[in-house]
Amino acid sequence: MGKNTRRVNVGGVIIGGGESVKIQSMCTTKTSDVEGTVAQINALESAGCQIIRVSVLDDDDAIAIKSIKDKINIPLVADIHFSYKLAIAAIENGCDKVRINPGNIGGEQQIKAVADCIKAHKIPVRVGANTGSIEKQYLAKYGKNEHSLVESALHNVRILEREGISDIVISVKASSVPLTVAAYSLLSQKCDYPLHIGVTEAGTEQMAVVKSSAALGALLLDGIGDTMRVSITDDPVKEIYAARRILRAVGLDENFVDVISCPTCGRCMWNSMELAKKITQKVEYIRKPLKVAVMGCVVNGPGEAKDCDIGIAGAQDYCVIFKGGEIIKKIPSADAEDIFMAEIEKLIND
Repeated sequence: MGKNTRRVNVGGVIIGGGESVKIQSMCTTKTSDVEGTVAQINALESAGCQIIRVSVLDDDDAIAIKSIKDKINIPLVADIHFSYKLAIAAIENGCDKVRINPGNIGGEQQIKAVADCIKAHKIPVRVGANTGSIEKQYLAKYGKNEHSLVESALHNVRILEREGISDIVISVKASSVPLTVAAYSLLSQKCDYPLHIGVTEAGTEQMAVVKSSAALGALLLDGIGDTMRVSITDDPVKEIYAARRILRAVGLDENFVDVISCPTCGRCMWNSMELAKKITQKVEYIRKPLKVAVMGCVVNGPGEAKDCDIGIAGAQDYCVIFKGGEIIKKIPSADAEDIFMAEIEKLIND
């Protein structure tokens, strides 16, 4: 259970207030390409995305939101910078939440016009800062660090608060893992708004997953974070898979089949690595709390995996299947995969 933040309703999906951490992504399509955008959103939803964001660069994008909303099932967030008119158009066309920084959409009158529109449609707002958008006065005062990131974000929050808006989600992203963790940790101490956590510009898949796991894992284990995005320069569906795995790793999603496997050593006389990969792939999308072990040797395997629902360990000519650390079957190595897979299926379908 994380920090007790305010509850914010995004199109029926609740962020904050002790609810589960919600997974987000952002479309890479041009928003005015309704067919392409809807197809991508549906693929993301199938993978486990709970909130989707689209960019609004022009009037065609804003108008397309209405058509997109009619064809999708998850809440849609419109991302706008520098144009108060586009912010209003996106809201009027039905977005469930808007991502703006009021400090960059115009003067007092323009901010008031957007705020009035937000209040009229009763939608929430995400504001924030990243290392490329820190307000100049805070950059001059603090330099590029967690203090300038947080103060810049809170500056934009205060603008909205003055206009009577309180359904706010905040983000303070950096491409640096230590800076991301420091900024969100500081922000969490300074407010009770729900936080959208993520590492910005995290890179291509392998490094992006490592950076996001390090930063978001540290924050989530500390009870910080109400909604998250894993940014990857690739197909955004990969962001959803990575986010789910992070939530599983930190214990915030227990409704899955956890496959544990040893790295093997010189004692391993059978191909446990290959079986571990096959089982992991097979159970990836099963929503049932089970723990399955694939262990290299019979010397340590059953004892080390005593808390598993079922496990397998091998020797040169045979494998053993065990439950609760106790061996229940001894089988030929050649038949191990088929027999063990059948045992797992029984548990899944139980």
